[in-house]
Amino acid sequence: MSRTVYLNGQYLPESEAKVSIFDRGFLMADGVYEVTSVLDGRLIDFDGHAARLERSLKALDMASPVGRDELLEIHRELVRLNGIEEGMIYLQITRGAPGDRDFVFPDPAETPPTIVLFTQNKPGMADAPAARTGIRVITIDDLRWHRRDIKTVQLLYPSMGKMMAKAAGADDAWLVEDGKVTEGTSNNAYIVSGGRIITRELSHDILHGITRKAVLRFAREAQMEVEERAFSPEEAKSADEAFITSASTFVMPVVEIDGTPLGDGKPGPVARRLREIYLEESRAAAI
Repeated sequence: MSRTVYLNGQYLPESEAKVSIFDRGFLMADGVYEVTSVLDGRLIDFDGHAARLERSLKALDMASPVGRDELLEIHRELVRLNGIEEGMIYLQITRGAPGDRDFVFPDPAETPPTIVLFTQNKPGMADAPAARTGIRVITIDDLRWHRRDIKTVQLLYPSMGKMMAKAAGADDAWLVEDGKVTEGTSNNAYIVSGGRIITRELSHDILHGITRKAVLRFAREAQMEVEERAFSPEEAKSADEAFITSASTFVMPVVEIDGTPLGDGKPGPVARRLREIYLEESRAAAI
């Protein structure tokens, strides 16, 4: 069955939704995006994603074509129209289609932004088998631009990183710059040593993860010790356990880095407990 998507004020069958070849998202990667998870037919941490969207748009001097209340209603309507119980809603806003290609930003009074939303149905997302076995990661050089805190659609290198991991027989890659792990290709990275959760501090170097923020709050509320600082791949390989967080994977244990097993090679107790807490608390707060 064809999905219903949202494009510039209209709900359309996906086969009828068209974007101009002159759209700057297509030509220049001049756009931002968000992904909001859906559990039990409700939105997880919508306010956090909406706030980060506003921050990303402001950083690129781009206006939003809709307000937050309208954006919430669009999300809810897409969940309803597509019957999503577990899955995700992808949102993208670009600087629009000025009618020709130019490096100079178009006048926003003459070129309205393009807004697209679509759903991805993911039954069983909360009970993903990988959460019980853990994932394996490799480390690669971080060759991205230096405003990773802006959630832009410039995703070529992260895609290349995932393909490097696949070619190496792993599940994902952690990016390394100046001898320190920045983050995963599409997630924030953590290690656990001596019961302490360690993850890189917020800066332009990493995405300010919405799931990251929630997980660290839940960890502190559970009296877990959290240390926000950079760590090296070598420190990670000697850690007791590791995990990643993202809107689509929630809390996902990492059991191997560059072929080195962590602990007993199975998901550790901290990652398992944080996943339980995150899913329980997020379901309770979903809207």
